Amino acid sequence: MPDQTNSIAQHNAPPDQTNVTALNAQQLNKTCTQQIVINGTDPKATKHNNLHTPQLRTNTGTNIRHRPQLQNKYSLDERGGGANYDNDENYDSSDGAGAPVICSNTGYEYSTPADGQSLPEFVGNDANAAEIFKAPRRAAVHPNRPPFLELRPHPLRETQVGKFLRTIASTDTQLWAGEECGVRVWRLSDAYKPGIGIGGRARRGDEDAAPFYESVKTSPTMCLIIDCGSNLVWSGHKDGKIRSWNMDEDLNDNPFPEAFSWQAHRGPVLSMVISSYGDLWSGSEGGCIHVWPWEAIAKSLSLKLEERHMASLLVEKSSVNLRSQVTMNGVCNISSQDVKVLLCDKVVAKVWAFGSSSISLWDARTRELLKVYNVDGHIENRADMPSVQDQGVEDEMSQKVVLKPKKEKPQKEKTQKEQKEKPQKEKPQKDQKEKPQKDQKEKPQKEKTQGFLKRSRHAIMGAAGAVRRAASKSGNEESKLKTEAVVIASNGMIYSGCTNGLIVQWDANGNRIQEFNHHPCAVLCFCTYGSRIWVGYVSGIVQVLDVDGVLVAGWVAHNGPVIKMVVGNGHVYSLATHGGIRGWSITSPGPLDQIIRPELSKREQIYKRRENIKILVGTWNVGQGKPSHDALMTWLGSAVSDASILVVGLQEVEMGAGFLAMSAAKETVGLEGSAIGNLWQEAIGKAVDEGSTFERVGSRQLAGLLIAIWVRTTVRTYVGDLDAGAVACGLGRTFGNKGGVGLRLRVYDRIMCFVNCHFAAHLEAVNRRNADFSHIYRTMAFSRSSHLLNNASAGVSSAAQGPRGTNAVESNPGKGKPDLAEADLVIFCGDFNYRLFGISYDDARDLVSQRSFDWLRERDQLRAEMKAGKVFQGMREAIVTFTPTYKFDRGKPGLGGYDSGEKKRIPAWCDRILYRDNRSSPAHECNLECPVVGSILQYDSCMEVLESDHKPVRCKLNVEIANVDRSVRREELGKILKSNKVKNCVHNELHFVPKTDVNTNRVVLQNQETRSFKIINKSAIDIAIFQIICEGQAIIEDNNQDLVFSPRSDFGFPRWLEVIPASGVIGADQVADVLVRHEEFHTTEQLLDTVPQTWWTEDTHDKEVILKVVLRGNWSSDTRSHIVHVRHCYSAKSTQTDPSKGGGSGKRSDDSSSRKHSEGSSSRKHSERKHSEGSGSRKHRGNRRGGKHGNKHSDSDDSRSSKHGNKHSDNEDSRSSPGSERDSKS
Repeated sequence: MPDQTNSIAQHNAPPDQTNVTALNAQQLNKTCTQQIVINGTDPKATKHNNLHTPQLRTNTGTNIRHRPQLQNKYSLDERGGGANYDNDENYDSSDGAGAPVICSNTGYEYSTPADGQSLPEFVGNDANAAEIFKAPRRAAVHPNRPPFLELRPHPLRETQVGKFLRTIASTDTQLWAGEECGVRVWRLSDAYKPGIGIGGRARRGDEDAAPFYESVKTSPTMCLIIDCGSNLVWSGHKDGKIRSWNMDEDLNDNPFPEAFSWQAHRGPVLSMVISSYGDLWSGSEGGCIHVWPWEAIAKSLSLKLEERHMASLLVEKSSVNLRSQVTMNGVCNISSQDVKVLLCDKVVAKVWAFGSSSISLWDARTRELLKVYNVDGHIENRADMPSVQDQGVEDEMSQKVVLKPKKEKPQKEKTQKEQKEKPQKEKPQKDQKEKPQKDQKEKPQKEKTQGFLKRSRHAIMGAAGAVRRAASKSGNEESKLKTEAVVIASNGMIYSGCTNGLIVQWDANGNRIQEFNHHPCAVLCFCTYGSRIWVGYVSGIVQVLDVDGVLVAGWVAHNGPVIKMVVGNGHVYSLATHGGIRGWSITSPGPLDQIIRPELSKREQIYKRRENIKILVGTWNVGQGKPSHDALMTWLGSAVSDASILVVGLQEVEMGAGFLAMSAAKETVGLEGSAIGNLWQEAIGKAVDEGSTFERVGSRQLAGLLIAIWVRTTVRTYVGDLDAGAVACGLGRTFGNKGGVGLRLRVYDRIMCFVNCHFAAHLEAVNRRNADFSHIYRTMAFSRSSHLLNNASAGVSSAAQGPRGTNAVESNPGKGKPDLAEADLVIFCGDFNYRLFGISYDDARDLVSQRSFDWLRERDQLRAEMKAGKVFQGMREAIVTFTPTYKFDRGKPGLGGYDSGEKKRIPAWCDRILYRDNRSSPAHECNLECPVVGSILQYDSCMEVLESDHKPVRCKLNVEIANVDRSVRREELGKILKSNKVKNCVHNELHFVPKTDVNTNRVVLQNQETRSFKIINKSAIDIAIFQIICEGQAIIEDNNQDLVFSPRSDFGFPRWLEVIPASGVIGADQVADVLVRHEEFHTTEQLLDTVPQTWWTEDTHDKEVILKVVLRGNWSSDTRSHIVHVRHCYSAKSTQTDPSKGGGSGKRSDDSSSRKHSEGSSSRKHSERKHSEGSGSRKHRGNRRGGKHGNKHSDSDDSRSSKHGNKHSDNEDSRSSPGSERDSKS
């Protein structure tokens, strides 16, 4: 008997009882005590009896035949699932039906549902459990996250096949998104309108999204940029084309067409940017960078629709291939890595090109290569060297080639030595007695066979280990310091994010300033507004930093990687890999959040919805057997009739050392599944009428473990986002003979996880089983599997993909919780291998035959460990009232089928099903704070199935789900934002612009001359952020005709004009000096037969441009503007402006080194002298594209009309600011 018990049995079991009468007396005493407890006697009176359960005799079962009458009277299986009366519990019946009974000294509890239909449940002790084992907290409005505008709710991944959103771009009135089949656009004025709903114009997945409009079908969109100067949106596509879309397109239900396109690259267009001079830069694979001059694009856009083919050829011929320009004698000075990001630094007119580990810096005006360096900041003389991984492969191959002859030489020498020593060794053997020939023959053959098997096993394990190490090494090298995202802040500093979460700060010259790390996950995107930098991570977290890199705030923005963020209309819009788009106030976190959050919570009943489904879960250790239709119908056929979701977990589908080793090796490279596993899935599908009634969603197999999910077609619309995970626990946490496989599913917008496990075997291995559960729970990471049906990818960076493998670390290190801890419903099923302790084989069989399951439950290892809080903490299981499911002789029916071999394994409930929902206490009802509440309707085994040594088990749960109608909640948010309370807060936060001024409205330049003007921040409290754009250029004719100002792309400067800095930050009561310089500029590609092309470059006429100084506050979405006219006088007779009238100051300088290049906004204390403003603005009118920008302008704060009748208003794009009074007071 002692050899069949573990430590728990030794603690609880008294000495063996040899007297039958004494044994029965103690049992009778215990049973009577049970009756006293049931009638309400003080529970403390039974404590002593509960701790001393008699040890049953091991010789025969005849000694307890006179007990059945008393035992059956109080057996749980005779009470038909009523209140629980287990004698290990301190139960108080005065609480009434349905009340939970909590044991104060252990923390575990029994929960009896009040509906009369659900089964009583046993709940594991979680009093001292870690936080990860407890139900996640939910709320109608997240208390630790700013309220957000859900422009596009999270769509199910299966609905997005072929139309995943890859990127977004925004203006103040529109949000554009690039998808796999084109582009789409939202009018931000419609952002709070309800969705179209199911059956409307929108396709599945967009029913709750705000109204949007889609383009004609195109190749997948890879990148988007906004061109306000041309009123266009440029998109780069996978087919290598660049397309343009009109922002003022008449949008309706019909797909809108593209405006213009051309073939830009052979490969996909990975990145684009518009330079300070209006040129379009594009990057592609292999380090290819092309520049498309604005002059060629403008000429093409002016052509008629029927001439667009000619226009495309015109742009294609104008291409400037930067990579070919820096290639000499076949050696290229820049990296051959894909150009992931192109960034324009408009402060100093430079363009940054980022690869994964290499950076090149270019002059935006001359397009000259300035610098090439790596992510560590070290300058590279040649960047197209082999990558670290490729170099490692080459080194390894060279080592193999070199080492091969070295290995052969010692082998030959050894052979020669053996031949010399052989005669010497044979001499003493002759003196020994000869053994029988039979033994001499059999021994070498046996050793040879064992040696072959041993070598084969080691070879297979070695191959698996080699593949695993190679995959791990490759993954580590690839992910080391790879650049994923870049942004330029308002102070002119550049920030780059890496796959290890590191953020690096660079200055405008490419010098590495500092680095910091606020989150261990990969940085996927940046966004900047005012003095803040927004960072999006692969974990779904968004952080807000200041320009010095100090962390201001952070929260979980999405339940998937954040791949893009943009600013528009007072919001920062974030895009996740699943396609969901959320808008966050640019002031978040701030006072506005504290106003909206409680108001939105009060309206919970308006947007709350409730659903009810049934889930059938089955588990079966099939013992490497083949599927049988009759067995599957017995197990699942009748029970699945009213189930919405079917989850099946199988163990030991296929075993064997060779299979396990190969399975482990395949897992490291992302391969899974087997022919036997597919056979089982097909057989189950036939049993449940797959195709018409049910649809198989996906599966996951790890060696002999298999889990698969089927969903009823009537609820398929609300079920999706299936991810898979696997954790190996066998042989050093490497092999899948023991372990777990899991599937994660989104059902009515709630996360449900299903895990199929096979824990360590043998009676004494309780601690190993507990460790297996903990390892699986903590390390299971869900990601997309090759066996998930309707699997698709959003085509984002590899860093956005979750961890892969059977031993992945915690998937969300930033959250501090594993994936299973974040689920609303977790169901564990499988062969847990927990046995019955302190009982003999014969006694267990006798108790089973008498259906005395309450006695057997006292000896259940799983229940004892759950009571102690060592395993399945806080999880629930229906009271077990079916016969133990292990171990049976195959083919033997009934209870006589229990193990009759030499080992005679004690019957046990090895196969179990447990769950955990959102309840922190049994009394919780289903609502948005506790969105998923489950109860068990059926929990039994199928004794009729004889195909395995285990019996299949099934459990049917009734699940109530509370979810949010996203469309209705978005409407309610819009109503809240229109309230007076919010309006006042928003008005102060978003519409304040500091009062500013410029010291002149006119600057006149001659050839190679530099002058300056000043931007003055008159506020003594707030900073001012400025940006200088060029609203258009005009050629001055001798006939004094009206000037026609034409803007360049993105309001870029003409190439003859250099403005530094073109953007920056002005401190309170500070001044920024802006240098304006004329530069002669001709390049070889702009000359034809040494004659400048007038439509490509500026001629020798006098020219004039309108510089617009746009200013805003740190948080404001409104702007204030000033106009400065800059004229270049080519002739010597050009008139210079009197400095006393604000004509600017400066001296002529032919030496470019004398120019003052400020990296940020240089500022000084504001002088009190008056700045008289010049008038005399030339009359101008806009053409078809530029007319919207050139009708009204004003010089500084003067809104009077000029001599030519044109009005230039400095507030043309801003509303009245409440900050004027604030500035005047200060």
